[in-house]
Amino acid sequence: MSELLIDYMYGITVFTAIFAIVDPIGNIPIFYTLTQRFTREERIRIAKKAVFAATITLFIFGIIGNYIFMLFSITIPAFRIAGGILLFRVAFNMLYGTTPGTKSTEKEKEETLEKDMLGIIPMGIPLLAGPGAISTVMLYNSQGDITNPIFVYLSIIATLLITYFLLKNVDKIFDKLGSAGSLAISRIMGLILAAIAVQFLINGIHQIVFEWIAEIP
Repeated sequence: MSELLIDYMYGITVFTAIFAIVDPIGNIPIFYTLTQRFTREERIRIAKKAVFAATITLFIFGIIGNYIFMLFSITIPAFRIAGGILLFRVAFNMLYGTTPGTKSTEKEKEETLEKDMLGIIPMGIPLLAGPGAISTVMLYNSQGDITNPIFVYLSIIATLLITYFLLKNVDKIFDKLGSAGSLAISRIMGLILAAIAVQFLINGIHQIVFEWIAEIP
């Protein structure tokens, strides 16, 4: 009985950690800003793609993440820096009112592809399945006995189901803001996203420098 309780407590700990790092609530205004000119149907489609991309990414890195990093000689700090650069580009567009996916193209096919890609990058990766979430999943998967990964994957599924529900209903949450409120949110979230991107870069560079110093005899 006590072992079962310990298992459940461990499962709650894993879920809390993954939920906190994926941060579905914090990503609501970012998703709203990136998709504010889209229809509800388009938003739902993008939300599905974002959640699907994040789920697949976290599952893959949970199962074979260490082998992927070893195969391509990639480190978590390098992944953080790459994610930071990508996010900064998106944040810059948000700050100056050219959110990805709103640019008109000559062909409708290209426009649809652009909207679909928005769900994968940056929403799915690296906003939901970012370096922090990936490293958290890899860390918990490498600990303890064979039952631990079960809690990890159940936590991923639960977190991203909650995320999908929140993103799907984002228009209801922001319905009363109006155009002026939407514009203000867009600029604020662009600034916050830029700060997140810079923090990604700082964390990545700091970790690399720390590892270099540790290797000095």
